[in-house]
Amino acid sequence: MSLTDTTPGSQPKGSAVSRTAATDTATLRDPRLDFFRGIAMFIILIAHVPSNWMTQWIPARFGFSDATEIFVFCSGMASAIAFGKVFRDRGWAMGTARVAYRCWQVYWAHVCLFLDIAATMVALTASDLLLRDYVGQLNLHPFFNDPATNLLGLVTLTYVPNYFDILPMYLVILMMLPAVMALARVHLWAAFGAVISVWALAQASVLALPAEPWSEREWFFNPFGWQLVFFTGFALMSGWLPAPPVDRRLVIGAAAIVLAIVPLAHGPTYRDVAQLSEARAALAPLIGKSDFGGLRYLHFLALAYLAWVAVGPRGDRLAPPDGDGPLARTWRTGLVVILKVGQQSLAVFIASMYLARLLGVALDVLGRTPLNAALVNLVGMAVLVAVAHGTGWFKSAPWRLTGRRPRT
Repeated sequence: MSLTDTTPGSQPKGSAVSRTAATDTATLRDPRLDFFRGIAMFIILIAHVPSNWMTQWIPARFGFSDATEIFVFCSGMASAIAFGKVFRDRGWAMGTARVAYRCWQVYWAHVCLFLDIAATMVALTASDLLLRDYVGQLNLHPFFNDPATNLLGLVTLTYVPNYFDILPMYLVILMMLPAVMALARVHLWAAFGAVISVWALAQASVLALPAEPWSEREWFFNPFGWQLVFFTGFALMSGWLPAPPVDRRLVIGAAAIVLAIVPLAHGPTYRDVAQLSEARAALAPLIGKSDFGGLRYLHFLALAYLAWVAVGPRGDRLAPPDGDGPLARTWRTGLVVILKVGQQSLAVFIASMYLARLLGVALDVLGRTPLNAALVNLVGMAVLVAVAHGTGWFKSAPWRLTGRRPRT
């Protein structure tokens, strides 16, 4: 069955009936999806604050995969919910139009995010209050040295600086979705084969996109590699792939994979042990982040399986303990906050990328003591929660509510 706990029909996989049902078995929000997306949003904020000591304790320091995998995987699951029903009920053309509309939103979100951050960094660098080159910190001097050329590169996505590469990657993957849906209508294995083949070509350095017009640098996040984890989430939420069973042997195996990778991923550990450093160097092609190496995928699947088992069916174990004591209230409040942030992940992500630069400036002014860093991170998280609530309020379109007499 799919991760939404729906049960597809008993038709053989790949039959016409099962392909239609598999197009979208998920139509409702899954609290597990919002929970893990919310967690990923907080981690992404912490990870992007410059010289932030808290980054030493994010999951990426103890494994090959990190919050990026969570974000992309959950985006695939969310896309199955948001777009799958349109493809099924309204047809391929209307489903493609729905995806195109989302691509339009993500595209302009990327352009506006770049312009906002670039303008802010120029203003901060030009001020007499701060003695730091914030433009150079993001390697944006090449952009301002030739804005006529690079503005065209920005809008055509042929100029993609490293800090601004996640949304373009997500955009290209979304553009692949209609093709994958068309192949799935022929046969599910045609869709699976295409996804795996594209990923393999990325590993072979055959498929990649240029990141800037003046060099041979490619996009740091190669969408042709990262689409594998996106479509894994999409397939699980759509019912194309069955949910793995809760099996003690699988739990032990997944835990063994996660634990075995810790010494190879934890910098202070592998750097101090020559054998571990050599092993990590030998595994470099399999753990590369740009093309989404195979061991990153294996680590993420193991970690995702453990998390899925831990939260229980339908996320039942996320529920706060019974009663109205301090623990139950704190748990309930924290869960509501995380779910709200996960529900508005695009707006929160954009806010976090902009906010992370300002938090770095705040630490430059205040000093990077552990206390200051903790306070700055907490303030940033509070802002993300406010952004999530504000976005939800605007999306609810409260001005459309009727029943109150308008003021005269």
